[in-house]
Amino acid sequence: MTEVQQTPSRTAKPPWLKVRFPTGENYNWIRNQSQNLKLSTVCEEAQCPNIGECWNSGTATFMLMGDTCTRGCRFCAVNTARIPPALDASEPVKLAETIEQMNLRYVVLTTVDRDELQDQGASHIARCIRSIQRRNPDLLIEILMPDFRGEMELVQQIIDSRPAVLAHNLETVKRLTSRVRDPRAGYEQSLDVLAYLKKQGKGTYTKSSLMLGLGEKHEEILQAMQDLRQAGVDFLTLGQYLQPTRKHLKVEEYLKPEIFEEFAEEGHRMGFDYVASGPLVRSSYRAAEFYIERKIRGES
Repeated sequence: MTEVQQTPSRTAKPPWLKVRFPTGENYNWIRNQSQNLKLSTVCEEAQCPNIGECWNSGTATFMLMGDTCTRGCRFCAVNTARIPPALDASEPVKLAETIEQMNLRYVVLTTVDRDELQDQGASHIARCIRSIQRRNPDLLIEILMPDFRGEMELVQQIIDSRPAVLAHNLETVKRLTSRVRDPRAGYEQSLDVLAYLKKQGKGTYTKSSLMLGLGEKHEEILQAMQDLRQAGVDFLTLGQYLQPTRKHLKVEEYLKPEIFEEFAEEGHRMGFDYVASGPLVRSSYRAAEFYIERKIRGES
């Protein structure tokens, strides 16, 4: 496999990372709907470069429990606070109604961390999933969930709400975890959560994601991928880290598209069911969701 070549962080973004400014009828509808109902989308909060493409195709990733996280990961653009605003008790109903109007077949839900709550928000997340399912019985739900500080009884609440895909992001390689993620997160802790999801999910598909370009070495990426396979992860996404503001970690390298393609090939050799790997790939990514939906419905 080709060695990752480092590009100085002061270098301008390469052309393959440039995207069009988001516009369009569906984009404007989803944006207005989320603002009017005070719903949060990770597409906006995390400054996703694919927001225009996804929203105009009728895909959106909703972020549960508000737009403020209790953790301060150094890669993430989401607002942080020690005590965020109270949870919106009407969020499960609002989400269910909005998703019904969008006429979706597959939806991704993600969340902020709410470490200040006794159950870290697990019961609220489960209520959201069940509310959406009742209103949209044919919908497939993927939940990108927190680690709940490794408290598996809280993880079990999410499993018991029966989403179609259980996801949790490893984010980066072991050596960089303490530098990149909040101290309450952990490399082994995330792997333990993913292994528990696979074991207790009883056949439910699991998914995780890695950001590249933070200074990780090629062999460290491969090791992280192997660790995810050992935890039973079925679906993997790999994408380029982009610095959201000057306060966040700098980009150490921009990986060329062909390098991402090689990691995808390595992932398939390791036994992942599906690998989405590319500079603009994110943990919620339309191509991956399309494959996963067809897989679950038996259409692939």
